[in-house]
Amino acid sequence: MQCIYDASDLIEAHIVKGMLEQQNIDFYIGGYYLQGGIGELPASGNVSLWVADEKIVQAYEIIKAYDSNSFINS
Repeated sequence: MQCIYDASDLIEAHIVKGMLEQQNIDFYIGGYYLQGGIGELPASGNVSLWVADEKIVQAYEIIKAYDSNSFINS
């Protein structure tokens, strides 16, 4: 697995997670529970999304579309 996206917060991670799910891409969200440490940890940048090596290209296309606000579910 490789990290494909570092979300700015938990909400953004769930948006990207939903986009990956729509395209049937399995993923892992790392740092999810670090949000409970807010106060001792920075409030953002702790959540990352990971996908299997064979889905990297497809996942990066989804991230690219998300970053450019042009995601279309096909």
